[in-house]
Amino acid sequence: MKIIIIGNGKVGFALAKQLVGESHDLVLIDQNVAALHQADSTLDVLCMEGNGASINVLLEAGVRQADLAIAVTGYDEVNIMCCLIAKKLGAQHTVARIRNPEYFDESNLLKREVGLDMIINPEYAAAQEIGRILRVPSAFSVESFARGRVEMIGLYVKESDSLVGTSLQEFNRNRSGTVLVCTVIRKGEVFVPDGRYTFQVGDKIYVIGGQKELDQFYRELNLPSRPIRSISVLGGSRVATYLGWAMDKLGVRMKLVEQDAEKCLLLADKLPNALVIHGDGTDQHLLEVEGVLESDAFVALTNRDEENLLMALSAQRKGVRKVIAKMSRLNYIELMRDAGVDSIISPKDITASQITAYVRSLANSRGSAVEHLYKLLDGAMEAVMFTATTSTRFLNTQLKDLNLKKGLLVAAIVRQNRTIIPDGNAKILDGDKVIVMAKSLFLQDLNDILQ
Repeated sequence: MKIIIIGNGKVGFALAKQLVGESHDLVLIDQNVAALHQADSTLDVLCMEGNGASINVLLEAGVRQADLAIAVTGYDEVNIMCCLIAKKLGAQHTVARIRNPEYFDESNLLKREVGLDMIINPEYAAAQEIGRILRVPSAFSVESFARGRVEMIGLYVKESDSLVGTSLQEFNRNRSGTVLVCTVIRKGEVFVPDGRYTFQVGDKIYVIGGQKELDQFYRELNLPSRPIRSISVLGGSRVATYLGWAMDKLGVRMKLVEQDAEKCLLLADKLPNALVIHGDGTDQHLLEVEGVLESDAFVALTNRDEENLLMALSAQRKGVRKVIAKMSRLNYIELMRDAGVDSIISPKDITASQITAYVRSLANSRGSAVEHLYKLLDGAMEAVMFTATTSTRFLNTQLKDLNLKKGLLVAAIVRQNRTIIPDGNAKILDGDKVIVMAKSLFLQDLNDILQ
């Protein structure tokens, strides 16, 4: 596919980095020469200096032959304009990043009147992910499929867990058809476990299943299940606003610390049920007086990675039950994980994964297209959801009879609102939603799981 990316900021670069390994013809447009130089020296893409809303620049980039134009500059209005012009000039599909809540609320109107095919909101997506993690405090990651019918949770194996020393074969025998351990990370190595795998302290595991089955799994392992009733948020970003609205619907009490006085007034108006505190979120005296670190959860959402890192570590030392931090820089993410803070949110990576899923669905519009895509462990693993169609070559065939690619696992099947954890006798039927775990295979179609 020929893809034009307009905007080489954090999201644009992360998206180009994800797509460059998938054999697309990429053009990256930006007015920042230094940013383009970095992309040109590290990625196999054609870099163009210029205004992505300029007709001449888009024509020079080959917009008339473009399958997809993606506008991810820092300005919503520019992104809308870029997509409008690109569509008029011949681009088959357009995607715009829109962050302003007012515009986002009008997304259906924008799609209809402007011709946008997809609207992506990194802050809203990040708030949704934080909300899922807060619902399962014992997990460091929670991903949702098939409108919440299936979830994949990331957990640490701790010394007190009954799992320690248990083989996966025994684990599956005791929980046949309920949940599935689909990925393990041990000492930096990522792999899909087989029956011989034995749980060890320090392992990070991803478990997939329906919500009811996972709830039973938590109880069996005596994992903390007490719901989050109060959260403290550092930084009055758009993510904080979307999160505040979500928490208000759930009846969760929220404290929000913001240094900018004018922004505090706006936040107090948008979040009438939240306690908005004007002050420096790194001021220990303020934190103590306001009881910021006495909440069930602490979420660091400032635009400064260093501040999020510092305060997340402070909250963890104070014993806050759940600590989540927003991060952009890879080296800080690794530092956070080394310090034991594993619930890390990266809006740019969430956005890049959502757009990548859309790109793959376009590349295979006639087959079993990608519906959802989650990048795990810095891209080392992917969780991909397809819908089986009549083009799927192995319908009604038992999984044990299929020659599947190495490093791949059919993790779950959703059939008529019922979640199935498949064994070798399971079959995939027309209309099934199929969730596949794969190690760097860049799956575009359900048929791609075969050798």
